[in-house]
Amino acid sequence: MVYTEIARNKRKTALFMTFFLVLIIGLGYVFGLYFEQPGILPVVVVFSVAMSLFSYFFSDRVALGISHAKQINRSDDEDLYRTVENLSIAAGLPTPKIYLINDTAMNAFATGRDPKHATVAITSGLRSQLSKPELEGVMAHELSHIGNYDIRLSTIIVVLVGIIALISDWMLRISFYGGRRRSNNNSGGNGIILLIGVVLAFLSPLIATLIQLAISRKREYLADASGALLTRYPQGLAQALEKISHDHEPLEVANKATAHLYFSDPLDEHKRKKDGIGKFASLFQTHPPIADRITRLRQMNF
Repeated sequence: MVYTEIARNKRKTALFMTFFLVLIIGLGYVFGLYFEQPGILPVVVVFSVAMSLFSYFFSDRVALGISHAKQINRSDDEDLYRTVENLSIAAGLPTPKIYLINDTAMNAFATGRDPKHATVAITSGLRSQLSKPELEGVMAHELSHIGNYDIRLSTIIVVLVGIIALISDWMLRISFYGGRRRSNNNSGGNGIILLIGVVLAFLSPLIATLIQLAISRKREYLADASGALLTRYPQGLAQALEKISHDHEPLEVANKATAHLYFSDPLDEHKRKKDGIGKFASLFQTHPPIADRITRLRQMNF
């Protein structure tokens, strides 16, 4: 089962990067055709390939930088380091680097392109408020993301979704200002081409985000199950989720690009409820409901 999921994640990584390249190249082709500037396409191709390679090798650093995470050593937190080390040995994984996010909100995430280049990050709030079995449950969950290669897929998405949004915004600005200058000479055919380009530019970030959400929600259920299997104590993870469900403090360093990486939704479902956002909006959350995750864990017996 686990090996099947690993293979699927590797395929999904390749497919998503291919989708990203095709989408950006399509945008470059349409706008190059409209502005009669064929040089736009090779520029966009080179840029998209370069950013794909960058996201593969350096997206973990981007995620850690955005989160203001600082690396810690064994001497900084012996108990935490030993917990991660022992679980890594049990899971047959190299011990990942450990980072601390100085934030009182309760959360954690794993990142990296493979188990040999993996990192786990934990907030100071989560570290201080969990018991040892609860901490083991959360760390086992994050190590499961590493072992299942969820981290490669999820971390690459952080950069690719952001780049798609950036390119789309750039194209829209070009169409707006450039379109006005060309308005007197525009033919019907050029108008159709521009319309296609504008629609693509508007829809590209939405499409990328929907793919991100579809991937993330299923990954969390699987990591919960794998983490519970690793510790042989699903109640520890369930208790950690219960504590987090009562934590109403949003994570200050989180944003829409990195939200899917975290152990629980860092943009806070409590705020969504307070703002009156209902079931339809829940379809666009990065994580499955905490109550559902707890119920599934409570039903596990080892």
